[in-house]
Amino acid sequence: MILKKKYKSAIVIIGNEILSVRKQDSNTSTLAIWLSSIGVNVAEVRVIPDVQEIIVDTLNLLRSTYDYVFTTGGIGPTHDDITAQSVSKAFKIKYEVHKEAFEILKTYYKTGQFNEGRQKMAWMPKNANLILNPTSGAPGFNVENVFCLPGVPSILKSMLGGLTNTIVGGEPIKSHTISLRTVESEIANSLTKVQNDNLDVEIGSYPFFHAGKLGVSIVIRSEDQTKIDVCNSQILKFVIAKKIEVVER
Repeated sequence: MILKKKYKSAIVIIGNEILSVRKQDSNTSTLAIWLSSIGVNVAEVRVIPDVQEIIVDTLNLLRSTYDYVFTTGGIGPTHDDITAQSVSKAFKIKYEVHKEAFEILKTYYKTGQFNEGRQKMAWMPKNANLILNPTSGAPGFNVENVFCLPGVPSILKSMLGGLTNTIVGGEPIKSHTISLRTVESEIANSLTKVQNDNLDVEIGSYPFFHAGKLGVSIVIRSEDQTKIDVCNSQILKFVIAKKIEVVER
């Protein structure tokens, strides 16, 4: 039996505005859903400030640990957008004007609008590969296994389609959810047994409060639908034995 490689990634959300709660992060879920669809598991997420030393140290650790690292934020026109400089420093690559990016931006903006701030968005690590931006012109970029995307959620989302054929992943990660009218302590031992019997399947238990009542959603994740079905059957078996109500959510 040939074991297929499992691809893992990390997401790095860069921005003081996220840490100070001036803005809420939605990019993590967008990236995680997309990555699951192309067979890449998100193994770690970090939120860090616009501080070059922290960005460099974080990238150097994560890029040596995971197959892919995705950053969001810090590639805009202002003084605190320092992701590109930080990536250059992490890889020890010259930070310079990317000629193709410069021409894309020059074409995108009308005469007189391509000011110094906007020109800054063409500065990148030398020989970086561009990630085209169909929404607002300014491209992202990647160096080796690090992919740098903008922090604006709608723009980030529009750029993912262009990466689908660039990222090598495994089988799409499938999931199935069973929602129960119970509490975690009632099913903990039974669920632990199912997990121990199926160690290559990810099983999560998540409490919820809906319609004035407590409940638990059990999420089963795997690349193999057959394994999900096996776990589902085992869970339903103890659910029926315990006379726990299955609810629609």
